[in-house]
Amino acid sequence: MRPVRLRRSPLLGATLCALLALGAASCSGGSDPTDDGHTVVPAVNATTAPLLPTDAAELPTFDPSTYQTLLGQLGGTPVVVNIWGSWCAPCRDEAAALVAAHRRYGHDVQFLGIDILDARGSAREYQKEFEITYPSVFDQPGRIRDSLGVLGQPVTLFYDRSGALVDTWMGAIPQDQLQKGLDEITGS
Repeated sequence: MRPVRLRRSPLLGATLCALLALGAASCSGGSDPTDDGHTVVPAVNATTAPLLPTDAAELPTFDPSTYQTLLGQLGGTPVVVNIWGSWCAPCRDEAAALVAAHRRYGHDVQFLGIDILDARGSAREYQKEFEITYPSVFDQPGRIRDSLGVLGQPVTLFYDRSGALVDTWMGAIPQDQLQKGLDEITGS
């Protein structure tokens, strides 16, 4: 049997360097990709609940029953729910105001998004674009919205500490109406 000579390949060296760089990057902290490839964004939540996502970009699938169960778990905390879609122009118009309100009230009021009629990848890009750090749930067929008896999107709902729905705004919510709803549910 003849000995086999190994030749160095420039491609092999480049491949090994690329693999080492990729491994180093994945150990460097910062982003934390999950099994489905999305980057974990720690949610800023006002409370804890078994169904409340702690990863703002997780987008777990919810149906009307799961949504109602989560609302029950959030009892004692005022809640703002925004129904949106990444493809929805009025949703994009109001996103900055919701993010600003969340930054101001997010430790006292639980903000929750319901992403409807969308694709997770597009929804995560939207969240990233607007730097959204409150969690959203994924309702591709829009059943939660439909079960609430509202039409279209965006829709913003305000729940007080007892879990009672105190206000609903259909369409892109203006800053003054957002503030009015927050004042109503926080008692300000």
